[in-house]
Amino acid sequence: MGYDASTLPDVTGLTVGIIGGTGDQGRGLAYRFALAGQPVRIGSRDGARAATAAAEIAALPGVPDGGISGGDNDEVAAGSDVVIVAVPWEGHEATVAALRAPLAGKIVVDCVNPLGFDKQGPYALPVAQGSAAQQAAALLPESRVCAAFNHVSAPLLADPAIERIDLDVLICAEDRDAAAVVAALAARISGMRGIYAGRLRNAHQVEAFTANLIAINRRYKTHSGVRVTEV
Repeated sequence: MGYDASTLPDVTGLTVGIIGGTGDQGRGLAYRFALAGQPVRIGSRDGARAATAAAEIAALPGVPDGGISGGDNDEVAAGSDVVIVAVPWEGHEATVAALRAPLAGKIVVDCVNPLGFDKQGPYALPVAQGSAAQQAAALLPESRVCAAFNHVSAPLLADPAIERIDLDVLICAEDRDAAAVVAALAARISGMRGIYAGRLRNAHQVEAFTANLIAINRRYKTHSGVRVTEV
């Protein structure tokens, strides 16, 4: 059976919280979800900074009034139905661990890529648990953790002149129902599909592949993504 968006759950009423929503990736996702009419909350260690970012996104053409707000990480985690973690790898463990209580029972989407950079370019970093998503799952045993949105270009997300982002979001998860919710959220962004890519133990390959995409982007001066054929 191929991809069929009509079988995905209705997520239009779900509030999406983005921890690290003032960074490039988080801010770009916040813009695209808000543009699609999804309720969005931007989270940051500095709640005022998050509120400023939300106001800036709300002022962009096409973003519905009242659809996006900002606050500190605890507030956003507690007040959202689905929470995307989009923080720098260096702060991933501490940030996620501190949010265990407000994230209990929620779907948590980790899009963090543990990468290093040297003179030869980007490369995947080893993670004791296997991947950033598995680290999040170990720190959040009461949450439903998925890996997704790892390969979405921040510049494409943030550019109002780009109406469609034609790529597939690879989703790794233990919970198929949670994966379906994430796929439905991906489908809210014009051009995107959410494709189940295996259990959470496969998240390492997804995260590490971002190093290859960065190398492609540098070589060909583009913003590459992933599209799965025959699905």
